Amino acid sequence: MRPQAIAGCLRRTYVSKRAFTSTTRRLEKYGFIGLGQMGYQMAKNLQAKLAPSDSIRIFDINQNSVRRLAEDMKATQTGGAGVITAETATDAARDSDTVITCLPEPAHVKGVFSDILSSDLPKRDRVYIDCSTIDPSSSREVAKMVSSAGQGQFVDAPMSGGVVGATAGTLTFMLGAPDALLPRLEPVLLRMGKRVLHCGAQGTGLSAKLANNYLLAVNNIATAEAMNLGIRWGLDPKALANVINVSTGKCWPSEVNNPVKGVVEGAPAGRDYSGGFGISLMKKDLNLAIVAAQEAGARLELGDRAKQVYAEAEKLEDCKGRDFSVVYRYLGGKE
Repeated sequence: MRPQAIAGCLRRTYVSKRAFTSTTRRLEKYGFIGLGQMGYQMAKNLQAKLAPSDSIRIFDINQNSVRRLAEDMKATQTGGAGVITAETATDAARDSDTVITCLPEPAHVKGVFSDILSSDLPKRDRVYIDCSTIDPSSSREVAKMVSSAGQGQFVDAPMSGGVVGATAGTLTFMLGAPDALLPRLEPVLLRMGKRVLHCGAQGTGLSAKLANNYLLAVNNIATAEAMNLGIRWGLDPKALANVINVSTGKCWPSEVNNPVKGVVEGAPAGRDYSGGFGISLMKKDLNLAIVAAQEAGARLELGDRAKQVYAEAEKLEDCKGRDFSVVYRYLGGKE
């Protein structure tokens, strides 16, 4: 190549790099609605990992949670987005490009979005990421409401990992969204977790989570029954668990969350079933899975009986409010 041509290439490369580095980064505005045990920690991680030029508006019906989180964010802030407390859900969404919701029940999700969409919210290209665990049909209903109002797009991103994962930023999100939105959604979710599993169109993230949690609910009861059976036959709990975990009965409740005290270090069974995934939450997810199965015409043989087990166990004073593996105690397992 002639020297003149080389010089021309160098000039073009320099101009290209200079233009790229001088491009101003677009400021991002976020809204976060729902500051329960999960949402509180998720919002905290999101704020900490955003640029200082960004902003996050936080809202919960419990204003004490809002104030406490704002103080917590500012006290530990060494960077991160600016924090603004919102007085309503609409206020949190009004100027936001991305709105994240993390709410307990379908009724709460519908109520929040009814309020937001019935207000004089200025139209803009918002994306609403709902991390609540609700039924897929309710999620699709809200997505249609958002689309019809011309207020952007609504996607479902329920998560797995519990409060421990939310605090550590290691959640797994099951995402139901159009392919075209993935580049916009994944960076947001990865500020609050470590894995995003795209399951398909809107609503499929919830379908995947509920199918998984249905299996988990049934496996947990079966594991508790098998452990109780083997121990009553005279087997040592650890020896029995070792056999199961190298055999065809291996599952998450047997290997990681074993319901018998002393079998798995750190499992809720070793601390009177405190912490972990609450039995009331498992009952709720199981009920959502059963409803969704009925809507889809899918036959479930074990669902109603499993739901009954969790409902009956939750009524007992020494099981109420504890990890769902406490069904072992409900079954009369030796502790």
